[in-house]
Amino acid sequence: MCGRARCSLKADDVSRACHRSFPPNRTLHMDRYTPSYNVSPGFNMPVIRREDVSDSEGYVLHCMKWGLIPSFTKKTEKPDHYRMFNARSESIDEKASFRRLLPKSRCLVAVEGFYEWKKDGSRKQPYYIHFKDGRPLVFAALYDSWQNSEGETLYTFTIVTTSSSSALQWLHDRMPVILGDKNSIDTWLSGSISSFKSVLKPYEESDLMWYPVTPAMGKPSFDGPECIKEIQVKAEGNTSISKFFSRKGAECEDTKPAQKISCHEFIKTQHTTDQSKGAKTEEGDNDLKSTDSSHSQNATKFPIKREYEALSADSKPILANNDQMIANPPKKKERVKPADDKQPTLFSYFGKR
Repeated sequence: MCGRARCSLKADDVSRACHRSFPPNRTLHMDRYTPSYNVSPGFNMPVIRREDVSDSEGYVLHCMKWGLIPSFTKKTEKPDHYRMFNARSESIDEKASFRRLLPKSRCLVAVEGFYEWKKDGSRKQPYYIHFKDGRPLVFAALYDSWQNSEGETLYTFTIVTTSSSSALQWLHDRMPVILGDKNSIDTWLSGSISSFKSVLKPYEESDLMWYPVTPAMGKPSFDGPECIKEIQVKAEGNTSISKFFSRKGAECEDTKPAQKISCHEFIKTQHTTDQSKGAKTEEGDNDLKSTDSSHSQNATKFPIKREYEALSADSKPILANNDQMIANPPKKKERVKPADDKQPTLFSYFGKR
C-alpha cells in the first residue's frame, strides 16, 4: 500500500525524473501544486501523462488530485479520495474502475520517497523509504476525469501497487509499482497493453533504503523536514537495571513519607519483606531476580525508619519494644509472649478481680 509520500519536487524535476528529455507539450493546473513532505490522498500532485492525441509523441505535465474518482460517479456524489488511492496490479484488468483506463489513461507519479507503517499490536511506527542516491521514485499510475454537478471537471489518479519485495516484507505486504529505469517507464507510459504487464512487479533492486521517522507525521497537517528526520526506535523490554532502580528509588522518596502503618502492620512487614517486594515490583522483575535479596535488605532499612517516625506518640513505646525484638531475636527476655502463655500477667490479675 502507498498512502503517504514526500513530493517537494519542482516542475522541471518531475520531467527529468521520468526521463523526459524535452519539455512537455503543455502544463495544466500546476498553480494548484504545493510541494510537501507529507502528501496524502486529496492533495494535488504533478503527473506525467500522454498527450490526448493518440499519434503524438509529446506528454503533458498535469496537476491532479490523488485518489481516483471514476468518471461514472454520480455528479451529485461527494468525492471520496481515500476510496481508490491505490489499485492492485493483480486485478487491475478485472475491475471496471481500472480496466477501462488501461489503454489510454496510464500515467507517471514522481516523488522523493514514501512512508509505510510497521504494525506492532496497537502500536504503529512509520518508516520513510527512498533511493540511496536521493533520486526520485517513479510510480505507475492511472488517471480519470469526473464532472461534478456544477460542471467542473476534476482530474484524479490512483497509484498502482503490487506485492512487497523480499527486502520489505517485514514492513508491509504491499508496495507501489516502482519504475526504476527509462525502459520500464516508457513501457508503462506508451507500451501496448500486452507489454505493460511486465513492469507490474515488486522492485527487487538493492538501492532502496528506509529508516524510522516520527509518528507525528501520521497527521496530514504535520509537514516539513521533520517528517523525514530519522529517529531512534526504543526496543521493548530493553530498560536497563540502573534506570529501573533509579525510578523505583524516586517512587519510594515520593510515596513512603506519606504512608502511616500500625505497629502490628510494621512487625508483619518485617517478616514478609521478600513477599511484599514481589508484589510491589513493576515490569522488569524477571531481569532483577538475581538481585532481589540485596534489594530487599535496602528496602527494609530505609523505609522502616521513615515509617517509625511517622507513628503517633501513643504507639512509640510499643514500637520501641518491637524494634528491639527484631534487632535482637535471641534475647528471650524481650521476646513478645504468645497469647497462650500461662505465666500470669498484670492484665490477667485484674481480670480475676
